[in-house]
Amino acid sequence: MGPYRSQEGGLGSIAPATRLLYFFRDSSIVETEHLRRNQGQPGKTRYPRIFFICSWRNRLTLQAGISMKTKAVRLYGVKDLRLEAFELPEIRDTEILARVESDSICMSSHKLALQGEAHKRVRHDLSKNPVIIGHEFCGTILQVGAKWKDAFKAGTKFAIQPALNYPGPPEPDGTPGPGTLWAPGYSYPYIGGDATFIIIPSEVMEMGCLLDYPGDTFYLGSLAEPVSCIVGAFHAQYHTQGGSYVHRMGIVEGGSLVLLAGAGPMGLGAIDYAIHNPRRPSRLVVTDIDDARLARAQQLLSPETAARQGVELIYRNTNALADPRASLIALNQGKGYDDVFVFAPVRQVIELGDALLGTDGCLNCFAGPTDPSFSAACNFYHIHYEAHHLVGTSGGNTEDLKEALAMMAQGVINPVFMVTHIGGLNAVPQTTLRLDAIPGGKKLIYTHKNLELTAIADFAEKGRTDPFYAHLAELCQAHQGLWNQAAEAYLLEHAPAIDP
Repeated sequence: MGPYRSQEGGLGSIAPATRLLYFFRDSSIVETEHLRRNQGQPGKTRYPRIFFICSWRNRLTLQAGISMKTKAVRLYGVKDLRLEAFELPEIRDTEILARVESDSICMSSHKLALQGEAHKRVRHDLSKNPVIIGHEFCGTILQVGAKWKDAFKAGTKFAIQPALNYPGPPEPDGTPGPGTLWAPGYSYPYIGGDATFIIIPSEVMEMGCLLDYPGDTFYLGSLAEPVSCIVGAFHAQYHTQGGSYVHRMGIVEGGSLVLLAGAGPMGLGAIDYAIHNPRRPSRLVVTDIDDARLARAQQLLSPETAARQGVELIYRNTNALADPRASLIALNQGKGYDDVFVFAPVRQVIELGDALLGTDGCLNCFAGPTDPSFSAACNFYHIHYEAHHLVGTSGGNTEDLKEALAMMAQGVINPVFMVTHIGGLNAVPQTTLRLDAIPGGKKLIYTHKNLELTAIADFAEKGRTDPFYAHLAELCQAHQGLWNQAAEAYLLEHAPAIDP
């Protein structure tokens, strides 16, 4: 937004007019004159409110002096999601204005909608202070407050780590208070993934959670957050050594790993990460109770692919096993597993995971339950004598997100197979509320588009009467039925826009 230097105790010195250049995804440049007037208090910059209009070529034009509107899905209470347009306030010096392009819907958003104010990340009375939902999003920075002008630039893409771990108020003795659970997509009125435009608050930047995203596609930027949750879960595993109190973090390298209920979208990401990250198991067993999910997982991440990485990969449907524990133990040469991950908050699955642990085994409850009273039995005899331990992870941290972005950029992992459905912002409320009942993997939303939620596998059928879907089907069929860069570019260019 141009140079700005605050004077000691006085008003900032700002040129009466500043020429702005905005770069967009087709590398075109929109140039405009934008009056900037200091309308604030001493030592602060106040920018005029602005409004961005999306043209048919997906460019943006900027007009000064008009209110900035956004359209977003906000949560007002239990199962009360509303798609609505409203005015954003002017950004402060400490904030950043951004355009959201894509958001993938997480099961955590479904749980948030079911719990409302009972959810631990909700800060306020939702009926009076609704929050924008969605936390797996990617977009473009549009305007940067003075505090961050040297760190962030307009026109650059961003990814975000929603788990801020922002420090709470200090204790009475002055020591730092416990970290808060505040997070974009759960706790804020002006930032969340299911919106057209957002204001990124200062704490996101203060905690290092706004990251530059140099990728060519927006959907991979959205998938970076769920991948970071997987990365964090693998790092959170720990193991011990007799006679020592040192915890060795991570899965056992060269050990045995089982993923229970692991053929869903997050399970697929975990398989991909397990066989491609430097710290790999020698044996990986993946279970599910759905033959179609297992068949798709085996097609996308085959035992042959894993074998090239030195990993024996085995898929099993536990519904077909008379004694799941005995059968899975037999696959591991009669021994318990070093690491067990549970991808469904189901009592029987958790108890099976507990029964599969070997000596010093670690059970990761990856999938969080909705019911605060949810519980399952575990064997305390084995906790005492076999050194079994349990962990629960809820998201990754910023380093996990950086690792995810780096591995995607290098082509080491490719989480696109997590995506099975595409939709527009209009599809978010019902998709979020019904997420547990909709089969398939990740539901990817393009926030500036008006599209009903559609499975990629159904594009060809819809294409019989709609040329838009016919072309999307061709583009996906050329990439093994997966979402891809060409399909995203075509959608951004040709899909109908959401009403402002």
